Amino acid sequence: MQKIKSLMTRQGLKSPQESITDISPVENLSIPSKEELRELREQPVDPQAEQEIIDAIEEVYFSDDSFDMVQHELEKLPTELKLLELEECRDKLKKQQAAVSRKVADLILEKQPAYVKELERVTALQTNLQLAAVICTNARRQLSVSKEGFTEACLGLLANQRKRQLLTGLLKSLRTIKTLQRTDVRLSEMLEEEDYPGAIQLCLECQKAASTFKHYSCISELNSKLQDTLEQIEEQLDVALSKTCKHFDVSHYTKVQLAYTLLGKTQTAMDQLHMHFTQAIHNTVFQVVLGYVELCAGNADTKFQKMQYKDLCTHITLDSYIPCLTDLCKALWEVMLSYHRTMCWHEEHDKQATTATPEDAAHAESDELVIDRGYVKKKLEHGLTRIWQDVQLKVKAYILGTDMSNFKYDDFIVVLDVISRLMQVGEEFCNSKSEVLQESIKRQSVNYFKNYHRARLEELRMFLENETWELCPVKSNFNISQLHEFKFMDKCRSPSLSPSRKNESTAIQIQEELSLFQQYLQEGNPFEMHVEQKEEETEDVLASGYESDELEKSAYQDYDSDSDVPEELKQDYVDEQTGDVPLKSVSRETIKSKKRSDYNLNKTNAPILTNTTLNVIRLVGKYMQMMSILKPIAFDVIHCVSQLFDYYLYAVYAFFGRNDMSVPSPSLPTHSGRESGTARMVGPACLYESSGLGLISSRLRTTLNRIQESLIDMEASNENAAMHGTSEDRKEKVPSPHLSQMVVLSNSDTLYGLAQRVVATESLVFLAEQFESLQSHLDTMMPAAKKPFLQQFYSQTVSTASELRKPIYWIVAAKAIDYEQMLLLMSGVKWDIREIMSQHNIYVDVLLKEFEMFNERLADVSRHVRIPLPVSNVLWEHCIRLANRTLVEGYANVKKCSNEGRALMQLDFQQFLMKLEKLTDLRPIPDKEFVETYIKAYYLTENDMEQFIKNHREYSMKQLANLVNVCLGSHINKKARQKLLAAIDDIDRPKR
Repeated sequence: MQKIKSLMTRQGLKSPQESITDISPVENLSIPSKEELRELREQPVDPQAEQEIIDAIEEVYFSDDSFDMVQHELEKLPTELKLLELEECRDKLKKQQAAVSRKVADLILEKQPAYVKELERVTALQTNLQLAAVICTNARRQLSVSKEGFTEACLGLLANQRKRQLLTGLLKSLRTIKTLQRTDVRLSEMLEEEDYPGAIQLCLECQKAASTFKHYSCISELNSKLQDTLEQIEEQLDVALSKTCKHFDVSHYTKVQLAYTLLGKTQTAMDQLHMHFTQAIHNTVFQVVLGYVELCAGNADTKFQKMQYKDLCTHITLDSYIPCLTDLCKALWEVMLSYHRTMCWHEEHDKQATTATPEDAAHAESDELVIDRGYVKKKLEHGLTRIWQDVQLKVKAYILGTDMSNFKYDDFIVVLDVISRLMQVGEEFCNSKSEVLQESIKRQSVNYFKNYHRARLEELRMFLENETWELCPVKSNFNISQLHEFKFMDKCRSPSLSPSRKNESTAIQIQEELSLFQQYLQEGNPFEMHVEQKEEETEDVLASGYESDELEKSAYQDYDSDSDVPEELKQDYVDEQTGDVPLKSVSRETIKSKKRSDYNLNKTNAPILTNTTLNVIRLVGKYMQMMSILKPIAFDVIHCVSQLFDYYLYAVYAFFGRNDMSVPSPSLPTHSGRESGTARMVGPACLYESSGLGLISSRLRTTLNRIQESLIDMEASNENAAMHGTSEDRKEKVPSPHLSQMVVLSNSDTLYGLAQRVVATESLVFLAEQFESLQSHLDTMMPAAKKPFLQQFYSQTVSTASELRKPIYWIVAAKAIDYEQMLLLMSGVKWDIREIMSQHNIYVDVLLKEFEMFNERLADVSRHVRIPLPVSNVLWEHCIRLANRTLVEGYANVKKCSNEGRALMQLDFQQFLMKLEKLTDLRPIPDKEFVETYIKAYYLTENDMEQFIKNHREYSMKQLANLVNVCLGSHINKKARQKLLAAIDDIDRPKR
């Protein structure tokens, strides 16, 4: 179709018939004649077949007019021509040509009416154009006549009017120039009023007006003057901008920002603002420190003003350190608060701009203003970190400029509190973790804390060496939260508050929920609280004398009556078998003392602790307070807290737990303090150790060894101590404490210092309980990587405090009963009797008398010091266990024994148990089976004895050998005896 249109255009506007006749000879070959067209139209045509033929034509035929179809067809011919193939190709092309020709003819006939109609419109347009040309010619002729008729007078009138207008404009210009000459006076007035936007607006308008009249010679000088005035305004504007760094004023800052906006220097203003803030920080800290240095120097020496800030900080005295630090933080707070308020102003300004009303939306901001706003926002956000970094560096230089190792504890806590508050400001200011401040204060804290802790350990040693282990009278409801040192723990606050205090605490709680910048946005300073006088609070932990006396009196009055004592216990003791009253072992006084002792054991009373214990608890509170303020040194502090407990535990063991007859670990020296054991004590010790029951558990032994190796300076008392270790190694250790000369542990009337032993041991147990209550709080402060240390400290040290009861109270139990006398009495008994006895031996009564005396002494001690139930149980357990093992040792010393003698042994032991159960409530009786099993072993046969030896390794080699020699002696031959003795030796060999 395109080819047909281009063909028609090339040939001009001709009829289809004319167009066909004018085609070139080449094209004549491809376009049918009129007769052919008629024949084609007359021939029946299948539209679908025709369309398929047209679709089969190659695309190249429809490409463009320059296409040479003849050349194309010739190129398609094969090299070897065949007539049949040529005819087939020719017929195909003819069919395609016929189909195209029919299609073209149909299209031409279809568009013929439209072509005729358009030709008529063109003819009408030609007629109208000829008419328009005639009209234009007539109009030009009429205008020429009018021009010739215009008079010269009219032109003169117009010239005069124009001259008048020019003179009027000149008068107006002269008046404007006169006004411009007087604007400098008004500009000066506006600058004095700090109306910077108005002054800039006026100056810009004057410059604009001056540029309009720049063709006047007088205006060039005015332009120069206005430019100088504008520069002066910018200088004053920069000074005004710097004032906002220390004291931000909304109206003042609004004027300044509007002025910079008028100048088109919003970004420059923001750059200048940050430079002023940096300068303000430097000038502020320098002036504060310089003021204190000059004040303390007391002379007008100007050398300090020429010093660098870092060097100036080294001249701060200890007395002025905290006031200067407080003022320094106050001044820096003002600078940061100004920056914070500056950001708030821009955020509010941007919010108002973005939430403009629809009417204002018509005056949409230009792209330049949007870019300026984005730049300001990004600059302010980046400036937060930069400002805070500058603050940290200035405070760091101040912190490290003074050696704080000799500060008082309270003063150092104030320093930590101020720095902690400053770090809180930094976190709220720019979400910073204040690494610079943390590192600097950590360095000072570690240095201070090492010296402080060393002094406290020495102080603790002095307390322990002067401690008489008397009970410190505290109230029954005593709790560590009542001490000043633990007031910082919110969860330990007193539950009872007056209404005014409750309202005050509620107000404080609400205030704490707000950020510091919200609390002190308009007035006040978060660092003012550190210079205010703190309210003195009194501790109410010590019990008054009246209260303690009344408690004791009521305790005894409650049990003074015999109304609750069974009748059989009121009677004097009568032996069930003999009817004798040999020793009156259980008298009414004994019952009273027993009941009184039971009361002291079971009734909830005040905790048992000493003044030294209270001092250790206070120290722990101070350490935790320091740790809560400065978490980076939490591990160092907790390690030192553990050393306080370790040293106290080791001291209690060294004073009361070591004795010549106890057999501790080889690495633990057997220093006995004031308690020298007698020769008769060796027997019970050997009995106890030979039985395989260690006094000190392996965990406690490991703990004591660890403390001794890591904390105790064992060579401190040696003259040549310096030769045995470096000063650095020994600097971390403390000499072993020595028991006070006032403490006597060798008096039998006081049960060998039982009262002091109870106070020392139970105060340690109480201290361990307080540590247990603080574990969760310490765990929250401990870094995650160091938490295993805390867990190990609690599991291996704190939990072993109660285990010291065994070795400490065992010494009392071993001395309170005369076990050697019992062995001597048992050795005088004849066991090879031939008749069954109905009366027990005298050694049983002697032993029971010893226990009765022990019970009375225990009651006497309980009148002065409350003996807790676990302590009483341990004492009775030790005494009974030693007595039972002494019985077994006595039976093992028997040379000859008959069956009647074995029955007498059982009678003696049953009598002992029956009377003993009335003296103590301890159940079951310790080592009861140990004695009974040994006595019953006398009845075993040879085979049973061999099995018995293998199964009962708790007996000593001597005791087992006695069973073989005495019980089976005459019933077995020598070979069998040797076999059993060899079995005993095999069992004993690994122990050696």
